[in-house]
Amino acid sequence: MRLIYILVLMLLPTLAFSQEEAFYIEFDDVNLKDAIENIENTYDVLFSFKDDYVKDKSVSLSGMKRTLSEVLYELKTQTNLNYQLVEKRYIIVSLVEDVNMATSTLDKVVVKSYIAKGIEKNRDGTYNLYPAQLGILPGLIEPDVLESIQLLPGVLSPNETASGFFVRGGYADQNRLIWDGINIYHKGHLFGMISPLNPNVASEIKFINKGSHVRYGERLSSVIDINSKNEITNNLRAEIGVNGVNADAILELPIIKDKLSVQASLRHSYINQLETFTFDQLADKVFESTKISQNESGDNDFSFLDYNIKLNYRPNASNHLFASIINIDNQLDYTSNESDTNRDFNDLLTIRNTGYGAGWNIIWNDKLKQSTQAFFSDYSFNYNFITFENSTQVSDFEKRNTIFDSGVSTELSYRASDRFNFDFGYQYTLKDVAYAFINTTNLSFVLDSEQQIVQTHSAYSNINYKNPKLFDLSFGLRGTYFQELDAVRLEPRLLVFKDLNERFKLQASAEIKNQIINEIDETVFSDLSLENRVWRLANGDNSPIINSKHASLGFIYSKSGFSFDADTYYKRLENVSALSLGYLNPENIGFNIGSQDIFGVDVFLKKQFNGFDSWISYSYNRARSQFNDLNDGRSFKSKSNITHAVSSALSYKLNGFQVALGWKWQTGRPYTVADEGADGLEFNNGVNTGQLPVYHRLDLSSTYTFKLSQHNKLRGKVGVSIRNLYNRNNLISREYRGNNSLNDPVELIERFSIGITPNFMFRLYW
Repeated sequence: MRLIYILVLMLLPTLAFSQEEAFYIEFDDVNLKDAIENIENTYDVLFSFKDDYVKDKSVSLSGMKRTLSEVLYELKTQTNLNYQLVEKRYIIVSLVEDVNMATSTLDKVVVKSYIAKGIEKNRDGTYNLYPAQLGILPGLIEPDVLESIQLLPGVLSPNETASGFFVRGGYADQNRLIWDGINIYHKGHLFGMISPLNPNVASEIKFINKGSHVRYGERLSSVIDINSKNEITNNLRAEIGVNGVNADAILELPIIKDKLSVQASLRHSYINQLETFTFDQLADKVFESTKISQNESGDNDFSFLDYNIKLNYRPNASNHLFASIINIDNQLDYTSNESDTNRDFNDLLTIRNTGYGAGWNIIWNDKLKQSTQAFFSDYSFNYNFITFENSTQVSDFEKRNTIFDSGVSTELSYRASDRFNFDFGYQYTLKDVAYAFINTTNLSFVLDSEQQIVQTHSAYSNINYKNPKLFDLSFGLRGTYFQELDAVRLEPRLLVFKDLNERFKLQASAEIKNQIINEIDETVFSDLSLENRVWRLANGDNSPIINSKHASLGFIYSKSGFSFDADTYYKRLENVSALSLGYLNPENIGFNIGSQDIFGVDVFLKKQFNGFDSWISYSYNRARSQFNDLNDGRSFKSKSNITHAVSSALSYKLNGFQVALGWKWQTGRPYTVADEGADGLEFNNGVNTGQLPVYHRLDLSSTYTFKLSQHNKLRGKVGVSIRNLYNRNNLISREYRGNNSLNDPVELIERFSIGITPNFMFRLYW
């Protein structure tokens, strides 16, 4: 141990960095905003400024080594702006006449441009994403939030869907998605292949995968908290765009100057009028192993739509009120015919999520502020499989899943001093969740159904302590009463951040969470087999409250465009429910209660040089589950167990041109091995004893932004992307279907990754 201490003491001075260290820097009539970004990356500092201050300003610096002080002096001379350095890292940009204005420290961001411009990592371990500022990412030509999150360490989407990703070994239903305070349950357009949220809407996103604030409950793995624009718009802004699947339009409209404005967006698919190669590739993956891919004579009418509207009102500087509406809608109508039996079949599928939210933020004084919100979310899933004989309906199989989720909350934030901040809050939610499987053949009968209502009362408090000489600490406690379940749960949360020196930082977190809503696999026949999971609530019986304990420890090192971030974590989940299918356990078909243990390591390395951004991440994950009535009580690999995953990218930006190339590689998911027997498939080796082949693919993206006229604000942007550039045929799942009755054969279903998929984009802004 003494040797370790000596080595650490010897190492720390080499990591220390003087703000007066000189670096080579050069600008040739560069836009000031771009120059600031370059300086931030080179000297690892953060600027704060109003856009109007830097607009239409440019700077030039001859190529040579300069200290930060020398660079700031040159900027001040050329731009007639003041640059105030706060605590050796934060730079406040102001007009020269405002040099004595009051300033406050910007203390959140520790890594700017984490994997790209517009993605930041904060001192509390959370990530901020700004789609309007987002730099180019491999495979993406639009700033899609959910797709961008999947490039962060520890986030994987083994099914290649936008919203079905795993965070640190947790299942997709353990991720909470919030839009303006509204819970979103929709899985994504085109059955998850396309994000359900318009990526071009101006917004600010917070992604939390550890040490979450006590205001966030309900889910175990992560939170994606999206807030659309809160600022009052005084200028008309509009944009329209089209890509290989859909078209969209965005409008920001001022109503009362400095007081009232509205933001709206609309996105609609056009694939029922024109099927592009992009859609064909997405559809081939989605409809693989379904009747739609197996019957070329069928008629498939598919479309999707989403829109959102937000009204912002600021009667004065201390009050902000808003109202928000979001709607996400998918429709599928598939018809087919069997000429030899004179039968017609009709699959009707509707998935819709509509949400309403309202809020009031008030600043009572310079120390106390309050935020109050209310929301309602309505999710509905309806599928009908109708059979006709001689144009007469003879049967109808129906699957339904509905969620009515509503709630109100209020939070007080009190800034006692520069070191102490306190948060106090209360939340009430009511969830009404139901599902049903109904079959109509002569007589209607219910195959399976359930409805559950749970009211939740939560109170919480949190203390933030900040001391640059010691450490930053955040400790909170959340207490929740689940009324219909008559259960109380306490959730302590702890986060510690320590600056060892100006470049080396430590992070540690620990938290307890509980979850009462989750998805289950359907247990009855579904002919289309596109959406085979439904939401259900905890009932205190075969669906208990799921509990998670999560601890992590890591460090961040950054210096002049170089960042190294490493984190290790452990999760323990209890009361996890799993469906035991008949072919795995014939004597116990139903839900089983068990536990899951997850251990993982995430490593991220980034380097910026000569206009290039390069990064590579590695994730190790070991997830095992155990159930008393499954696999003879022995633990087995969880379906989220992807042992090794590597992701890397290289991007380049020059003026309005950007290009990015990225590669993904990961070990295959586990699956249950089946053997051919006399009576069909037999399962003799236990659960998840096999492993799929290695997965890898190469993605490319490029965009170009340009002005259409020097006399107005009209601008354009074009882009092209290619996913799976070398057309790798990846096997991503091996599952089994059937066995809903003793006479049903068990069928092997294999699903493969998306093939080579080009996409294009064209947008106009004014």
